[in-house]
Amino acid sequence: MSQIGAFEAKTHLPRLLERVRRGERFVITKHGNPVAELIPFRKRDPEKIRAAIEQLKAFQKAHSLGGITIRELIEEGRKY
Repeated sequence: MSQIGAFEAKTHLPRLLERVRRGERFVITKHGNPVAELIPFRKRDPEKIRAAIEQLKAFQKAHSLGGITIRELIEEGRKY
């Protein structure tokens, strides 16, 4: 992933957007520090999202903590 300064990104935005449209990705920096990513837009697939949620629900039903609550697990972890 290429890095580009904020000033240069502003100056060459139309050119950058064309490159991003073709699949390139950029990290925009300010004073050498990363502040943003310029990446191609991805359409969300509602059917894939629904399928993932259903898989998570099935996993949750098939797996148990054996009566222990999440709070108890957290407290137990804090002891160590």
